Amino acid sequence: MIVQPRLASAVMLLRDRALPGQGQAQPVPYTEHDTDGGPGQRIEVFMVRRVISSDFMPDVYVFPGGSVSRDDATAELSEGVCAPVALTSSDPEGRTALGKGIRAAAMRELFEEAGVLLAYREGAILSISEEQVQHFEAYRQGFQERKGSLVEMAHAENLMLAADHLGYFAHWITPEGMPKRFDTHFFITTAPASQQAEYDRVETSEGIWIAPSEALARFERNEFPLVFATIYQLRELAAFGSVQEALEHCATSHVPTRVPVLTQEDGKVRVFLEEDAGNTWEVPEHMTKS
Repeated sequence: MIVQPRLASAVMLLRDRALPGQGQAQPVPYTEHDTDGGPGQRIEVFMVRRVISSDFMPDVYVFPGGSVSRDDATAELSEGVCAPVALTSSDPEGRTALGKGIRAAAMRELFEEAGVLLAYREGAILSISEEQVQHFEAYRQGFQERKGSLVEMAHAENLMLAADHLGYFAHWITPEGMPKRFDTHFFITTAPASQQAEYDRVETSEGIWIAPSEALARFERNEFPLVFATIYQLRELAAFGSVQEALEHCATSHVPTRVPVLTQEDGKVRVFLEEDAGNTWEVPEHMTKS
């Protein structure tokens, strides 16, 4: 019996990276791998590491994300809760149009796992002062405990979720043959200036800002565990020289649907894309069990 994929969303939170001598309000480590400041080293993406006890993709670095819930769809269908989203070249079919919960789920998961809330208040992107952090932390905890409601939070705090602040970047469907399958839409965005990304210490054990090329280099050295779709998206992010360039790409480039192929040989399970069969990924044994 083929497992039907569950609808899901994930967010790549980006920021431009300051190279030595440029200055930055909050410096980030500049490693020996950052040699020329070329593409892949000029931007950073926020990634979280799933706890080792997670029942899906344990102990790997991922982008904040998760399954679409009924509340997510309700939020998108409720008047005034989500900012309108126009069709773009990235999604002319309306795969991520409001009503399915895909964009609301992306914003909720970003808030849950990274502590960044994309929303407008009185027409401006939400600013959270140090005095307000604990106030919004209570909402975050509610979502982590599966008790939160985007609609209730939006009404109580006079917010409109910034669904239009998400650039549609990728669409992946877990291959047939896997015990858990997801139909995942990936977005890119930037954090509001007043909000700092911080992992949740519930579903994740670490949070890190990292250049895509550095993440891939550490993966090759077996220091930074990743899964197939994440590897591909880091490679794509590594081609951009700035966050603005990545955002412009989202506005003008169509997002294809990618469905990897699963094969079994010599007792090992591997996945690959038909159009790139030379690049395979060996699926860890624990991910092949239901």
